[in-house]
Amino acid sequence: MKRFLLLILLMANFFTLLAQKQEKLHIKYYCTNWGNADSWDRFCERVKKAGYQGVEAWLPGDLKERKEMIDALQKYGLSLGLLSGGSGASFEQYRESFKRNLEEAAGMKPDYINCHTGKEYYSFEQNKQLIDIGQVVMEKQHVPVYHETHRGRFSFAAHLTKDYLVKIPSLRLALDISHWCNVHESLLGDQQEAVALALARTEHIHARIGHPEGPQVNDPAAPEWKNTVDQHLAWWDEIVKQHKQNGAKVLTITTEFGPAGYLPTLPFTQQPVADQWSVNVYMLNLLKDRYKE
Repeated sequence: MKRFLLLILLMANFFTLLAQKQEKLHIKYYCTNWGNADSWDRFCERVKKAGYQGVEAWLPGDLKERKEMIDALQKYGLSLGLLSGGSGASFEQYRESFKRNLEEAAGMKPDYINCHTGKEYYSFEQNKQLIDIGQVVMEKQHVPVYHETHRGRFSFAAHLTKDYLVKIPSLRLALDISHWCNVHESLLGDQQEAVALALARTEHIHARIGHPEGPQVNDPAAPEWKNTVDQHLAWWDEIVKQHKQNGAKVLTITTEFGPAGYLPTLPFTQQPVADQWSVNVYMLNLLKDRYKE
């Protein structure tokens, strides 16, 4: 009888461990091609060697370049995350452009689409039309569609994004919280309710470090930014924690420090004060080490 009970206990432990293994969260890292001047082949070779699993990019309008992108991704075994947005002098023109671009991006079957959605000066109803288009495309094409927190978009401020999240339960975010630090000129200590809701509805992270006076620190490895980096890590930790608790299988992260211009530069020479590629790889390794699987 004791042997039988021991066998049952061992089997129960085995299946518990098996279930935990099956539910383990996989974090997938993407490299931005923002600022890249290399060919797609050379860029993807560097991305693969650095340890990324994918690339995030706007869909090239030129079909020749689009083929070069696809060929390079396949050659180096990299996944694709796409950015999408709209343009136009009027809301109606913007809406049609947004819909057309999103449908074209979805046709590429990327891992996800990260949308720059709407304008900060569009009405709630207008921006909601665009969010609804994203929902329709996602359901029709079976491609995740997220909406990035970004200056100039409907989601430019924490308190206003909170209103959208409350009123649109299906809305899911690509969180680039660096923009909110800049917009609110703070590390959002007085926006905790809005931030908590945003973290709970985040499906994709842009891992850039912002600060009260700008959306990008010059170098996240510099000791003077430690408190700012720690705050961003605490936000991302919470997203990872909630994904694990919810049994999510995948969380996607893009290291998205931008090139010179977005990256601070020296006067007169316009030389960047840090190396964009090195900063992004630093963030990749920092996060990989922090969220070891």
